[in-house]
Amino acid sequence: MLKECAQHGFFRAEVCPVCGQPGRFLMNDRELDHLGRVLTGILRHFPDRYGLEMEPTGWVSLPSIVRAISQKHPAYHWLRTMHLVAIAETDAKGRYEVRDEKIRATYGHTVDVELDLPTENIPDQLFFPVTPDEAAIVLEVGLKPSDRKKVHLSKTAEDARAAGSVRTPDPVILVVDTQKARRGGLVIMRAGKTVFLVDQVPAEYLARHAGAPAAATTDEK
Repeated sequence: MLKECAQHGFFRAEVCPVCGQPGRFLMNDRELDHLGRVLTGILRHFPDRYGLEMEPTGWVSLPSIVRAISQKHPAYHWLRTMHLVAIAETDAKGRYEVRDEKIRATYGHTVDVELDLPTENIPDQLFFPVTPDEAAIVLEVGLKPSDRKKVHLSKTAEDARAAGSVRTPDPVILVVDTQKARRGGLVIMRAGKTVFLVDQVPAEYLARHAGAPAAATTDEK
């Protein structure tokens, strides 16, 4: 459920997590899930399906998205710009950025974009999950994008393991030496709250992560 607190802004819960007030209702869980999927699809994959123009850096006009969604999905005749801003601001993964009546996805694109995301405050190490069968090959040839335009690195080994578990129950976690990589000329950008983007990662900057095995981590949680 998506609501708005007059004092503390948008939130996804029954009551405001700061003051405990019920807040103003904006949309139910079904609407939130569907609109989130539509918004992500527009900003990452298919703006053309909704007749929308995307700037080279990924920005799309918020009022234009509202009109396009309302026309394609008449059930959302009530949709306003603030609803999309609320979805963006309460997204736990930081998948969106809002600025000057425009919105863009910060990562996950399959359309061509020239993201101008921050490149400072990059952690000394970042992580990437692979299947056991892929590990030896990737450590030999490096990381390259597959179904997306950029390689998506995770902030922690745990984040990478969670991402990799979608493909395999026991992912192998690779660690990227970002200090060495950046000295070698790689540009690494901060995207979502736990996601970093890079064009590719040569094998010389990769190693197998020596952290706790997946089973031990799961038990601790």
